[in-house]
Amino acid sequence: MGIEQAYENMLHGTVGFQRVETNAQGRILNVIERTLPVPGKNLFLNIDVRVQAAAEKAFGEHTGALVALDPNNGAVLALVSMPGYDPNLFVNGLDRKTFKALREAKTRPLFNRALRGQYPPGSTIKPFMGLAGLELDEITIGEEVNCPGWYMLKNEPRRYRDWKKTGHGETDVSKAIIESCDVFFYDLAHRLGIDRMHMYLSYFGFGQRTGIDIRGELPGLLPSSAWKRRTYNTVWYPGETLIAGIGQGFMLTTPLQLAESTAALSRYGKREQPHMIYAIQDADTKSHQLVPPTPLPAVPIAHKSNWQTVIEAMRKVISSPHGTARRISRKLKYTIAGKTGTAQVFGIKQDEEYEEEEVSKHLRDHALFIGFAPVEEPKIAVAVIVENGGHGSTTAAPIVRKVMDQYLLGSNHESD
Repeated sequence: MGIEQAYENMLHGTVGFQRVETNAQGRILNVIERTLPVPGKNLFLNIDVRVQAAAEKAFGEHTGALVALDPNNGAVLALVSMPGYDPNLFVNGLDRKTFKALREAKTRPLFNRALRGQYPPGSTIKPFMGLAGLELDEITIGEEVNCPGWYMLKNEPRRYRDWKKTGHGETDVSKAIIESCDVFFYDLAHRLGIDRMHMYLSYFGFGQRTGIDIRGELPGLLPSSAWKRRTYNTVWYPGETLIAGIGQGFMLTTPLQLAESTAALSRYGKREQPHMIYAIQDADTKSHQLVPPTPLPAVPIAHKSNWQTVIEAMRKVISSPHGTARRISRKLKYTIAGKTGTAQVFGIKQDEEYEEEEVSKHLRDHALFIGFAPVEEPKIAVAVIVENGGHGSTTAAPIVRKVMDQYLLGSNHESD
């Protein structure tokens, strides 16, 4: 799997052979033709083993995935799927019992969640939604929406609830990102409509494979009215637009896709294809050939001030006393822009309350966090999902903090 599968021809090299003349006893009398073997090339990865190890350790007993990228060139700094397994077990072959245990384990260690796990993005979609509203002139910076704790469509009895029962009051796009106000994004999604949301979010690569240089990546799902008509032969409903606006419903993303989209946001729309290989080395000459980055189509920019507004709000998610990820700001020695997310695993009725401690662990919400740092000159962009982890602020964000600390500060620092 992975690198060894994708680069097998390059790693394997070419076998040699010789055609010989022998006597009756099989002794070689003469070499008629000889082709020398060509050794395979050596590959050097972009993976930072210290960052990879820090991420795996930070997960602890949790299940999930993390992807860390260098936003400037798409280099994959860490690619984590938990729980993992020891690939060395496969070198000499596995006995049936061991392989069966791996294959049938409920935690699915052989499933690469970073590439193939497709999850609702939850509130991590909100910065991209805010940007869509600003760039498509559906909202303005500072324009407020009142959040009483719920949202209703005209002529529909259902209340679409905010996570905060008492509401957020008058809320503009910055406050909506900082405090993760659902009602603001219900309203914005209703204004935009699903097809304009689909158009704008597709600029960031949602619903598409990134094209990473290993196999098995899945594309996620960015729904549209045409998609629903094709798939279910039915119309798209306004209520489905609302929940898509907070990253729920049909919408799905992979951790890799989410990390690449976050990297694009950090660089004001400039996108680079994620890649695992740093350099290719000739086994004979030992010379290195660096693998150049591959630019992806950039996100169009209407007004740079819109991007600055969204990025500043993401910074305040961590630095503001009202920010949903303020807990990871303790002793922080650099700036982080981020967004927490919680993705519902199962639906609850209108009149029911969700009590996490009363719900089986496998039905608890997924916890997500996206972020990049330093804000002024981004060097790392990270996306993490913790399956059934509850809240992004308490479970996912601390994992990203540890990964960023390792990459930006090294191991000799005072950390949370």
